[in-house]
Amino acid sequence: MRILVTGAAGFIGSAFVRRVLREHPADEVVAYDALTYAGNPANLDEVRGDPRFRFAQGDIADAATVDPLVAGCDAVVNFAAETHVDRSLLDPEAFARANVVGVMTLLQAARQHGKRLLQVSTDEVYGDVEPGHASVELDPLLPRSPYAAAKAGGELMCRAYHVSYDVDVVITRGCNTIGPRQYPEKLVPLFVTNALQDLPLPVYGDGRQERDWLFVDDHAAAIDLVLREGRSGEAYNVGAGAERPNLDVVRGILGRLGKPESLVVHVPDRPGHDRRYALSSAKIRQELGWSPARTFEQTLAETVDWYVANPGWWEAIRERDERFRDYYERQYGWRLATAGSGAGASGAAK
Repeated sequence: MRILVTGAAGFIGSAFVRRVLREHPADEVVAYDALTYAGNPANLDEVRGDPRFRFAQGDIADAATVDPLVAGCDAVVNFAAETHVDRSLLDPEAFARANVVGVMTLLQAARQHGKRLLQVSTDEVYGDVEPGHASVELDPLLPRSPYAAAKAGGELMCRAYHVSYDVDVVITRGCNTIGPRQYPEKLVPLFVTNALQDLPLPVYGDGRQERDWLFVDDHAAAIDLVLREGRSGEAYNVGAGAERPNLDVVRGILGRLGKPESLVVHVPDRPGHDRRYALSSAKIRQELGWSPARTFEQTLAETVDWYVANPGWWEAIRERDERFRDYYERQYGWRLATAGSGAGASGAAK
């Protein structure tokens, strides 16, 4: 296949690109990315010399650019999205544009040219999950943040195009994904890089929010499988079955780095913070034969070790990108001051 991968310079998108070119010698990849703050060209460095790879820059909401790219490919995998809940609380409009309007633009092109589209979504569309329950694909979508609502909106647009126009659509809903090259606004890379600099780790509330944790390469493998074998019109949960409270993950990071737990600072929680996500991935495991290759312990260790070994990658963002510094100041500056950590936001964003 020739696959159009949108959001290809991002965290999971770039892992998917590397996987396709590694595992499928007959495939080609057209990588498409707007290169916003989280789209890092360095994430694609190792595949740039491959003759089966080419890159195009642009916005998925730009129909004039998207349409010929979709026409020239056999399938589309859409990773392009605004993804961070905290940012969605600061700028919900940007999330609606990328995650709903952008998806609709891709769907229209897929409809026009008769292509399969895989929409990469998230477990957050299910909303807060009560203890003892794991979300299944037919559960209602009950998002509680602007990010989750926008992702749910994109999913519903996919369903509408499948039912109304017979567009070949499949959806994956992934759990919390960690690994190399994740932009350091997310919990694990933020806290690893803070700890490496002996800076405070701002934990929301009591830190007992529960998430399922999946390694990025395992997530990319699931998406690859669904693209090739998933049933049209269906959604597939991609969960690791590795639920852990945030605070346990933070302690695991500190233990791996040999850093003291005194770096943990409990700060005021964010609005509408979901307490628990949990996925049943029985469908993809039983129908398609996928399962994660790594345990939680392997996932966390491999992730932490990559950031230790690659300081140049994250220092380029944290120390030289004003966009990161400005975001950190807005999100954590007042929280750290309120918590009385003694560390200002400018210090934490070094």
